[in-house]
Amino acid sequence: MQISAKGGGGFSGQAEHYEVDTARLANGEALEAMLRKLDFLEAPPAVVGADIPHWEVTIKDGPSQHKICFTEDGSSATAPWQSLIAALRNVA
Repeated sequence: MQISAKGGGGFSGQAEHYEVDTARLANGEALEAMLRKLDFLEAPPAVVGADIPHWEVTIKDGPSQHKICFTEDGSSATAPWQSLIAALRNVA
C-alpha cells in the first residue's frame, strides 16, 4: 500500500510531505490496520481553506485509490487523522 501525505497552509506556510510504502516497513501491517480502523476508504473527501493548516492524504492499494483532506483544527473529529500523520512522521 502506498501512502502519500501532504500538509501545509496556515499563516506560517510551512509544508510537510511523506511517502510511505507499507510493504517495505517492518510495522507496515500496523499502519494498514490503523487505516482500516479509520475507515479511510469510506471517508468523504473534504475541501479546506488555504489559510487553515490542512492535510491531503492519498492511499493507493493496487488499482484502488482514495484521497481525504482534513484541517488541523484541534477538534476531536480530526484527532484520529492526526494520529495517522504522527505515525507517518515516525516511519518516514
